[in-house]
Amino acid sequence: MTLISRRHTLAAAAAGLVSTAAGAQTPSGPAPVRGKDGADILGPRNPARQAEEPFTTRPPKTDHGTMPNLKWSFTDSHMRLEEGGWARQTTIRELPVSTAMAGVNMRLKAGVAREMHWHKEAEWSYMLKGRARITAVDQAGRTFVDDVGEGDLWYFPSGIPHSIQGLESEVDGCEFLLVFDDGHFSEDSTFLITDWLAHTPRDILAKNFGVPVEALARLPEKELYIFPAPMPGPLAGDRTGGAGPVPESFSHRMLAQEPIRTKSGSVRITDSKIFPASKSIAAALVELEPGGLRELHWHPNGDEWQYYLSGQGRMTVFGSESKARTFDYQAGGVGYVPFAMGHYIENTGSTPLRFLELFRSPVYADVSLNQWMALTPHALVRAHLNIDESVLAGLPAGKTPVVPG
Repeated sequence: MTLISRRHTLAAAAAGLVSTAAGAQTPSGPAPVRGKDGADILGPRNPARQAEEPFTTRPPKTDHGTMPNLKWSFTDSHMRLEEGGWARQTTIRELPVSTAMAGVNMRLKAGVAREMHWHKEAEWSYMLKGRARITAVDQAGRTFVDDVGEGDLWYFPSGIPHSIQGLESEVDGCEFLLVFDDGHFSEDSTFLITDWLAHTPRDILAKNFGVPVEALARLPEKELYIFPAPMPGPLAGDRTGGAGPVPESFSHRMLAQEPIRTKSGSVRITDSKIFPASKSIAAALVELEPGGLRELHWHPNGDEWQYYLSGQGRMTVFGSESKARTFDYQAGGVGYVPFAMGHYIENTGSTPLRFLELFRSPVYADVSLNQWMALTPHALVRAHLNIDESVLAGLPAGKTPVVPG
C-alpha cells in the first residue's frame, strides 16, 4: 500500500458511513480485499478501527500462519483515577504474549505524589512530559534525589524504596512510562508505606517508632497511592545525608546522548554500559523519518517490548515455520516481539515515528540481516538467494539500524 493510498484510506474512514437511498450503509475504510483474494465484510464492522489497522484488515500476501497478538493500546487499558493523577497498565493480563516485561503509564499533577513504595520487580522509566522529583534509599542507607524532565530515565532496582512527585512545569506536573522486568507485574501489588502501616497494630508501630500510641492517631486507614502533597522545595534541601549518595545514579539523561544517525533517522542505545544502575533493562530510542525503516533484524538476548511515542508505523514479525504477521502501531501503543523473531519497523505516516525498544537484559544486542549477509561468503549467500553479486556488494559491513525509505 502506498502512502497516497493510506492517506486516502484514512480520509475515507474519517468520512464515516455513506447512506444509500434504501437506508443501507456502505462501509468506509480498507476492506479485506487484495487483488482477487478476499471479499468485503457483510456483517458488523468498525470503520474507524479498520482505518487504524490497514495492515491487519488487509495484510500483505507475505503474512502466513497463526501468530499471537503482538500489540496493545494503553487506550484499551483500565484507567485508575485518583485525586490529581491516574495510572493504567499493560501486563500479561492485557497482552498475554508479554511474559518478560510489563508497562505502566502514569500522570501526576504538580505537587501530587506517587506515594513511598517498593516493588518485587525492578522499575525503569522514561519521562514523557513535564518534570518530577524522584527519591530513593538503598539497603546501605545511601540516598538519591533528582529532578527529571522529558527524555530522562530512571531505574530503581527491585526492593529499593522510592517515590515520585510531580513538579511545576508547562504541563502542570508530569507523565511518564514505567517498565517492569516481569510481565506478571501488577501496579496494584506494589508495597505501599501507608498500606503497610494501616495493617500493622498501632501498639507495634508505637513500639517500633518509640512514641506513644496517641502520636499515631492520624495515620491513614488505607493506602494513599496517588495523592496531593506539599510542593517540594529546592533540590538541595531534599538531599539528606544518610550514608552518602548511592554509588550509581538512578537517573540518566537519554536525550543528551549522541545518537547513531543515518539519512532517515537515529537510534540512542541506553544499557548498563552507559547507565550502570540499569542492571536488568536495556533500551533504545528510535526515530524514523517518513518512509524510513528500522532494518530487518532480531535480538539474541530476549524478548522486545516496544512503546510508540509518536507517529504511525507497521511491523512484520517472522516466527519461523512459515509464520509471519503484520501489525499497525500508533502513538500510545505497545508492541512485542518474542525472543529471536526477525522483524522490521517502517514509518507509514507523514511525520516522524518515535518509539522505545526495551529488553530484560543488562545489555542491548541485535543481529542485522544486512550485516550477516555482507559478512558471510558471498558465493554461499548467492547459492541460497539467487541474487547478483552487485546486491551483496552494496550491503554495509557495519550495522545501519535505520535505512532510507
